[in-house]
Parts: sequence; structure tokens; C-alpha cells
Amino acid sequence: MRVIVMVEGDGVDEDKATPTEEMFQKMTAYNEELVKAGIMLDGEGLLPTAKGARIEFRGGTTSVVDGPFVESKEIVMGYWIWEVSSLEEAIEWAKRCPADPGGEGRSLLEIRPIATPEDFGAEYTDEIRAREEQLAEQLKQRES
Repeated sequence: MRVIVMVEGDGVDEDKATPTEEMFQKMTAYNEELVKAGIMLDGEGLLPTAKGARIEFRGGTTSVVDGPFVESKEIVMGYWIWEVSSLEEAIEWAKRCPADPGGEGRSLLEIRPIATPEDFGAEYTDEIRAREEQLAEQLKQRES
């Protein structure tokens, strides 16, 4: 099963979070363990919300809100994509994460299974499946 592991932090403290060399050292060592174990497929840190935007769809209208998102209690700061045998395995790996190596502030990891076509039932028709497979092939060709 594939899962996304989202690294979340306090939105109100976003501008106070400054990476340290120690943090990079610990996270790089952790990422090396994940890669050696064969479960890490991808992962990236995200820039602050001040450099982003939110698009909201409500009642037939679309609005854009520029960052920062100070009203957010929790924001996604980064993510990993892991291939694991179970949610329990992902939890065990997540518990080893040096998410707050400095011991200050608060971090949260959220683990969510990535949906597969089988999760959607009859609404995911053969036609839609074929179109999605074609898109996936186009993406693979772009990467090479």
C-alpha cells in the first residue's frame, strides 16, 4: 500500500520555524533509513504559506487567497510518499521521525492511504481507467 505522510506544524508559528543544520542532519539520516528500507518513494519540504495561495470553490464561485495563512491552526510543511505493507508499518516508521529535533514547538505527522482505482467502485469506469492509465504513461515519458 502507498501512503502519504504529511508533516504538519502550527500555522501561527510558521514564520518562527527556521531550519537548523542539526535538523537537516537528523532528517537526512532518517530519509536514508527510509530509502535503505525500500519504503520511501518521494518526499519534499514545502516553502512557507506566504509564498503560496489557496483556491476556494464555494456556491458556484471561485476565490483566490494569497498566503500567508495565519488563520490556519495547522499547515502542511512537507510530505513523504511511502510504500509499506500496512498502516501499522507506516505508523512504526513515523514514530521514529525526528520531527521536532530541537524539542521546541509542535509537529504532527498525518498518514493517509493513497486511493487506488479499486477504492472507487463502479463509478470508476473502464473508460475513466483507460484515460487515467494514458495520463500516467504520459507522465512517465515526461520524466525520462
